[in-house]
Amino acid sequence: MSSATTSRLAETAAPLDALLVGAALGPVRRFVPDISTAKWAASLARKPGTTARRLRELGTEAGRVLSGTSTLAPQRGDRRFTDVAWTENPLLRRLVQLYLAGSRTAGELVREADLEPRDRTRLQFVLENIAEALAPSNVPLVNPGSAKAVIDTAGLSLARGGRQLVQDLATAPRVPQMVDGSGFALGENIAATPGGVVLRTEVLELIQYAPQTDEVYEVPALVVPPTINKFYALDLAPERSLVEHGVRQGRQMFVISWRNPDSRHASWNVDTYVRAILEALEAVEEITGSARTVLGGVCSGGVLASMAAAYLTGIGRQDRLAALCLAVTVIDNHDAGTASALVDERLASRAKATSARKGYLDGRALAEVFAWLRPGDLVWNYWVNNYLLGKRPPAFDILFWNSDTTRMTAALHADFIDLAMQNSLTSPGALTVLGVPIDLGTITVDSYVVAGITDHITPWENCYRSAQLFGGTTLFVLSTSGHIAALVNPPGNPKASYHTGDDMAPDAKIWLTGSDVHQGTWWTDLGLWLDDRSGERKPAPEDLGSPGLSMLAEAPGTYVFDK
Repeated sequence: MSSATTSRLAETAAPLDALLVGAALGPVRRFVPDISTAKWAASLARKPGTTARRLRELGTEAGRVLSGTSTLAPQRGDRRFTDVAWTENPLLRRLVQLYLAGSRTAGELVREADLEPRDRTRLQFVLENIAEALAPSNVPLVNPGSAKAVIDTAGLSLARGGRQLVQDLATAPRVPQMVDGSGFALGENIAATPGGVVLRTEVLELIQYAPQTDEVYEVPALVVPPTINKFYALDLAPERSLVEHGVRQGRQMFVISWRNPDSRHASWNVDTYVRAILEALEAVEEITGSARTVLGGVCSGGVLASMAAAYLTGIGRQDRLAALCLAVTVIDNHDAGTASALVDERLASRAKATSARKGYLDGRALAEVFAWLRPGDLVWNYWVNNYLLGKRPPAFDILFWNSDTTRMTAALHADFIDLAMQNSLTSPGALTVLGVPIDLGTITVDSYVVAGITDHITPWENCYRSAQLFGGTTLFVLSTSGHIAALVNPPGNPKASYHTGDDMAPDAKIWLTGSDVHQGTWWTDLGLWLDDRSGERKPAPEDLGSPGLSMLAEAPGTYVFDK
């Protein structure tokens, strides 16, 4: 992937505070004219010569388009205009060229305006989203595929699309449905690795997975999943499950399944969730008899796992940890992409007040924000497929998981917003958890940190800076793909690769330039890394749980079914 592409992805990424604020207040807020829009209008008025020149250029280009002499064409790889009719039909070709000319002019007027970087970023975001919405490919019958579908189905395609549009608008998230989930069943072809619930509290269920080898490593692994969406991104589907992969390597695997909270649990905060992780850790120690555990975390679960590790260090019990593994986790939120320009203290306060009134942040609202971060791929692509062509969306396991959202308690929502906006985990002692000051630099166990190079939710450069906060030896690994696709990375994909580098250079891009590229999946590399930190092998346990912690239910448990 080119450096320009990765830079663009980094610029359009969204830090935690922007996601959580945007989810509470709704994505429409981003498109309403604000002070940045007013500043832009004032700048255009102060520079009438520049504005007039750009508008004249637009008029000249429009003349070329109408006369058929324009050379404007979509960028190579623009999926919206791949149908040959967009270039061979004179009317459609002119329509696309006028659209491209207008989009280009709007972008130039923003770039040339006298604006602060924050205002410029806001305007670019708004105009790019408007440009995506106004694409001629989104218009029924104008889109060649839509016109052909209407003819082939005698109009049924538009009827099916219209019915689907009404259904999608009736319920949150109000974006086109991205997945056909009718073929997926939890415990059968999703979250299907055998195991059982060995601990259930008000906050979590702890799943122990059944061994699939005669011997297992002495040191177990406990994984903390995100607090939005269900845990089974880690156990997605047979042959696509990180849990299954670990069990087959002889690892004693334990994964937390968070309860889907409601308004009764509004007060659950960071302390609540870290305390729950510590309870799960105690259960793992009792069941396995191991004094040390590899602690892992994914996304927001990685933030909580890091705080739990720092808490243990703060009370002098880091000896309970064998290693720390984090995936797609941002702890250092400084300058984390475009969306960081979309949040300020006033909006953050409004967002926290909104979730406080409900008692929670609805995960469907967060899913809507995620979609509008990449509207071309996650909104308008499905708009065309579902509504214009009248087709069902694809049946894809990652998108099925993505649509299975959970709520976030109001207190945790507020804590995470404050955590991200103040970037407090980067300053030793700026945050306390369960009464203990948190200093990530005191965590001296080895760490394995993996990020995705095209991740638009946890930008890899921020993951890299986050990895530098720990005091021990850290191995940073950069995988192909985006947020969850980087995590679901089983062996056998010929296109998979990952970067590693022994030297944690101060700058992420310098590290990338000097890193080594490996073909295949980082899962294999993680396995080799864990082998050196998991002790000896011993006979696999015959039963799940322990005398004091018997199996309560088969995996994937009961909390995963909560709606």
